[in-house]
Amino acid sequence: MKKILISLNHPAHYHLFKNTVSILRQRGYEPLYVISNKDILERLMIAENVEYIKLNEQIRRKKSMLSVFWGAGIDLLRKDYLLFCFVRKYKPSIMIGTDISITHIGKLRNIPTLFFNEDDFEINKLACMFAYPFVTKVVSPDICSVGKYTRKKIAYKGYQKIAYLHPDYFSPDYELIKGIVGKNESFFIIRLVSLTAGHDLTGQHNGISMFLLDNLIDILSRYGRIFITSETVLDAKYDRYVLKMEPNLMHHLLSFATLFIGDSQSMCFEAGLLGTPYIRYNDFVGKISVLNEVEHTYKLGVGIPTDNPSRLLNVIEELLSTPDLKSVWREKVKQVYKDKIDVAKFYADVIENEIK
Repeated sequence: MKKILISLNHPAHYHLFKNTVSILRQRGYEPLYVISNKDILERLMIAENVEYIKLNEQIRRKKSMLSVFWGAGIDLLRKDYLLFCFVRKYKPSIMIGTDISITHIGKLRNIPTLFFNEDDFEINKLACMFAYPFVTKVVSPDICSVGKYTRKKIAYKGYQKIAYLHPDYFSPDYELIKGIVGKNESFFIIRLVSLTAGHDLTGQHNGISMFLLDNLIDILSRYGRIFITSETVLDAKYDRYVLKMEPNLMHHLLSFATLFIGDSQSMCFEAGLLGTPYIRYNDFVGKISVLNEVEHTYKLGVGIPTDNPSRLLNVIEELLSTPDLKSVWREKVKQVYKDKIDVAKFYADVIENEIK
């Protein structure tokens, strides 16, 4: 049986491959997850009862250019070493993932590697420059830039998040979250991220400040309940809002939310594809091709840069005054799934072709 190593660094990446893994198992392959624990990734794997190997914990980074660069560099060197040792024993037929280390070890061990990315080369240069020269193929949406590595690109008409949020694979189930919110209750989710990933190398990408968070709470509390999920520890005054739930239920909660507001690219994207309006407030607005398409072509969300906080507050009021807001969004999102392919199956086909 041919072994497939799937290397994960982020909770969203488990979701990205889980349906593809199921398809590959049905075809007779043996996939195995290898993780570097970040945020809630390991908690998610445990909640999903999935077998995995943990190689290392990611280093905590401060929001500065030096900290991000140093932390990312040390993480990469440690991961390269640990993955090399593991691969030497495990002997996979192919390595896939969103992890730079697979490209290095694949090159050293002469193992095919597929790097899955939907960040444009220009916005995530650090990861791309360390991965693309060594990788076998880059699997990326057709609208994404891969810089000068176009000969390595396997393009597709879709988004990564369709691989797990497509209605063929995911159905929102209120019964799973009924202990958290009432069936017809209006509620809002606010997501705060640390902005210390590799693509935040300059340390100049900002998001929702605590002052602005207080303003958001003041406005949204008039319309319904508020849940906050944060990568960093918040002041005790926000304890009443902090979301406490198993991480594998988040997409169900997102589906029923009235509105999502965040400085996270991933969760904003997910909210939109689940038919929940989102407002993305950070300094990546206008720079990412897939989100530009979701926001301007399909109009599933609104991106607002951090130099315009008053617009954020105005857009909230505009959206919440829209009649049948959720029904409008659920109709909008249908067009996405008409236009795009079955991404999970496409991934399985690509992986299988590279093994052969």
